[in-house]
Amino acid sequence: MKRQRLHRLATFAAVVTLCVIVLGAWVRLTHAGLGCPDWPGCYGVLTWPDAPAEINVANEAFPERPVEVAKAWKEMVHRYLAGILILLVVAINWLTWRGGEETRSFRGVATLILSLILFQAALGMWTVTLKLKPIIVMAHLLGGMTTLALLSWLAFRSRPRPFGQIEPVAVATRAKRPLVLVALTVLVAQIAMGGWTSANYAAMSCPDFPKCTGQWWPDTDFGEAFTVWREIGVDYEGGVLDHTSRATIHLVHRIGAVITLAVLLFAAFSMRRLPPLTLGANLLLVGVLIQFTLGVLNILLKLPLANAVAHNGMAALLIVMLVWLLNRTSPQATA
Repeated sequence: MKRQRLHRLATFAAVVTLCVIVLGAWVRLTHAGLGCPDWPGCYGVLTWPDAPAEINVANEAFPERPVEVAKAWKEMVHRYLAGILILLVVAINWLTWRGGEETRSFRGVATLILSLILFQAALGMWTVTLKLKPIIVMAHLLGGMTTLALLSWLAFRSRPRPFGQIEPVAVATRAKRPLVLVALTVLVAQIAMGGWTSANYAAMSCPDFPKCTGQWWPDTDFGEAFTVWREIGVDYEGGVLDHTSRATIHLVHRIGAVITLAVLLFAAFSMRRLPPLTLGANLLLVGVLIQFTLGVLNILLKLPLANAVAHNGMAALLIVMLVWLLNRTSPQATA
């Protein structure tokens, strides 16, 4: 019974994490990341300034960043949902540590998720206090994706088994595990590159496709484009790099997209004939094709909001698909 509760709670927490990731993308893409210049409140209050008197007080307290209500409420809704996720992870830990033998084996991963989600909260704070510093923004995205992956893994592994039965895994199925790990590694690297592209406002630095500014290989500056740590105190909203550096970032992200497409397609086609993996492989096949199409449409349609948010959401779903396949290729798989 307690294992079933854990499974349901972990599943719900994974869904909430996906919502947090998608909502975070929406906040970032609507340029509301600094909609609240302080943390954890917003202009010194727990909600956001809305009434004229509140806005006047907030503007006096933060003259460098006047209130924009449309941005402030988006940022705070994102924070509220992230706060709910923290409470869910705390509940997961309570259940694993108080659940006896049924949940003992999940204590390690539950504790890891709690540690990660608290670090995520710190990254969220630094995102604001360090004014959208690219390395922090990218780390915050990766932290969200890692949280989703771990909660998905916990949800899959905690699925109740009838009478404690363990499903045997065929040798051919287990043999695909290294391929799944390679695909997951490539996908995470591409997501990190996407986060770096977004954090440096380079998504439209190559406004044409398949060429970049009319060239197959435009002028590049890898040193400036991939300087990880820059000075503190700079407001990075809108980006600080020149066009050449941003085009370099965008170009690397495009190359990464082609590599990721090839690796994930190869993985999907390699696994779809094995019955235990067919469903996940087919979903992966469709998912990566949709994701690549969304990426191309971002360029052709000039980064429409709905399309760009969907691009972030599909990346998260691809993570879940590969975690499912990782679970299914484990020596002791769950359905």
